Amino acid sequence: MVSSSPNRLAREKSPYLLQHAHNPVDWFPWGEEAFAKARAEDKPIFLSIGYSTCHWCHVMEHESFESTAIAAFLAEHFVSIKVDREERPDVDQVYMTFVQATTGHGGWPMSVWLTPDLRPFVGGTYFPPTDLPGRPGFITVLRRIAELWKTERGQIEDKAHSLLSALREAENQAIADPNESWSSPKSLQIGFDQYARMFDSHEGGFGGAPKFPRPVNLEFLLFLAAQKSGTTSATRPEAAEGMALHTLRKMADGGMHDHLGGGFHRYSVDAQWHVPHFEKMLYDQAQLAQVYLSAFQVSGDKSFARVARNVLHYVMHDLTSPEGGFYSAEDADSLSHAGAARKQEGAFYIWTEAEIREVLGEDRMEEFCAVFGVEAEGNVPVGSDPHGELDGVNVLIQRLGPQEAAERFGRKLENMEHRLDDDRSALLARRGLRPRPHLDDKILTAWNGLMIGAFARGAQILNDASFLQAAQRAATFLREHLFDPANGELKRSFREGPSTISGFAADYAFLISGLLDLYAADFDLGWLRWARQLQDTLDLHFWDQIRGGYFSTNDRDPGILLRMKEDYDGAEPTPTSVAVGNLWRFGQLYHNDVLISHAKHAVSAFATRLEAQPFGMPLLLVAAARLERPPLHLILHGADPASPDLAALRVEARRRYLPQLVVIEITNQAARDYFAPRHPVIEHLPASPSEPAAYLCEDFVCRLPVTRAEDLRALLAEI
Repeated sequence: MVSSSPNRLAREKSPYLLQHAHNPVDWFPWGEEAFAKARAEDKPIFLSIGYSTCHWCHVMEHESFESTAIAAFLAEHFVSIKVDREERPDVDQVYMTFVQATTGHGGWPMSVWLTPDLRPFVGGTYFPPTDLPGRPGFITVLRRIAELWKTERGQIEDKAHSLLSALREAENQAIADPNESWSSPKSLQIGFDQYARMFDSHEGGFGGAPKFPRPVNLEFLLFLAAQKSGTTSATRPEAAEGMALHTLRKMADGGMHDHLGGGFHRYSVDAQWHVPHFEKMLYDQAQLAQVYLSAFQVSGDKSFARVARNVLHYVMHDLTSPEGGFYSAEDADSLSHAGAARKQEGAFYIWTEAEIREVLGEDRMEEFCAVFGVEAEGNVPVGSDPHGELDGVNVLIQRLGPQEAAERFGRKLENMEHRLDDDRSALLARRGLRPRPHLDDKILTAWNGLMIGAFARGAQILNDASFLQAAQRAATFLREHLFDPANGELKRSFREGPSTISGFAADYAFLISGLLDLYAADFDLGWLRWARQLQDTLDLHFWDQIRGGYFSTNDRDPGILLRMKEDYDGAEPTPTSVAVGNLWRFGQLYHNDVLISHAKHAVSAFATRLEAQPFGMPLLLVAAARLERPPLHLILHGADPASPDLAALRVEARRRYLPQLVVIEITNQAARDYFAPRHPVIEHLPASPSEPAAYLCEDFVCRLPVTRAEDLRALLAEI
């Protein structure tokens, strides 16, 4: 049921909270108003956490939060708070840790019951509205907790106190003594061995169903692939490269990849990358674009460049605001184009054979269906969808490559590729007439930082000016709308204006990383200066002065019971993992050993984790390994930044995947003045060079300059 009068959430900006603004539940947003009511009425808090494109969040809303009977019971016995996990990852992190520790699993929607002073005592995820075999219904759980609050209040209070104490102790034990020693080569070895054991040699990826892309895994393997030294026979580069590239090819061929509109869905419910969970998240697009770009650099295989380009085009077309910021996500669910009255998962993306025949005609349909695995009775395996909504339909999955298709149908390769491109365009146009999935149009600083980095690297590696413009526009938008130059601080999000929520460690670390990539793309010192200012703020408000590493939350929020450090590079990398990479880059750009020591201190804080489970923080392990290898600097020097000869040197600098390489370009007096005090070689460069030149320096010892692109290519090939 939808309430005729809106609740308090109608005053919020979050799309997820606004989705619940007409529930009969008396929802409060997270904040003192709700806390004060719970204290005044001595009621426990029911905390519900989710996000706007979460399928099971929609299900629980429809089943339970639209029920007037459940709403009345909640109002009588609880104070109900609704939180968007993407707006408040700090709240989500604390209570998700509790739910995982007490139930053994987690997910969204997350349901947690708290004392009035915010200590959790019962938690779970999705609850059906009524009892099912082996699973209590939501109203049953509510009644039981309400009764226990009346009859066993003391036990609940004691339990909440002991659970919170246990969480604090676990958090302290998870972080190492900053003086603890550890071995990067050993951890690299253990990490590689874990990937090798879990690797699905047939379908790619690691483990069985469901399969998540987790790009940090692939970045780790591609880093190993790029190492010519410092690896053992067991961590041989070719094995790491093979696992990464095979997985990326399988993902690109699978149904998790949108073959018509570009981009990737959240994950695959099966082990074959065939049937996806259909939501599209900005952070996935950003990280996957980056890893496909790296794969192109490692392998030279243009198919990886095509996938990266398609992802970036999808974001430009469907997830970019008119002002240049990037939206957060598209939902999995939408109204069926077949006329169903309610939304269903994947409705926007699925096809029947008859629909494809109608659009393409009989002749072209035959070829297209052979290439993309379309079957008359549908190609979705039985049981893939628990609701049965995908029975008898097709999720496009590439069964034949263009060359195989050309051979089967007796066509030239170029002709086959053009026909398939035309077919995809026709089907995309028809799909565009369907009801679109809900767009989560909030602009998150952290995810925009990741996406800025992806566009900046896309501009460099694919030599595409439109990608550079997209990165520059987004960075400018964030600087104008979500940054306060007076105090150097960020806001978390923007929707119809900036939110009041302060930025978290991820917002700073991810944006700094994106700005460093953007500097490497256009060599504008403004991005570098801003990134350095943000690093100072991150260190001031998030750095753990005792143990090292970065807390997720700042040092000023009284509503957070527990300041935590993320120690798992999952769907998003941890702020510390990204920050260590940023500090390494700053250290090399500025030739600053203090920054390098700062980075090493951050790594040491997670030494226990890296020794025991390097699989959990692969991106931090990559950053740590970079700290132990000699840096490479490439200084590009010219009088005219638009010089074709200088552009040719840039292309060579970006051709290969060289994670130890830092590029500085000197084409004006401002850049010379900025870098010369930090790099003596720059101080001695001629003021007016007759032709552009490249200086390759290893561990700050420089070789003779080269002026021709082919000579620079030969130099870099020796690395």
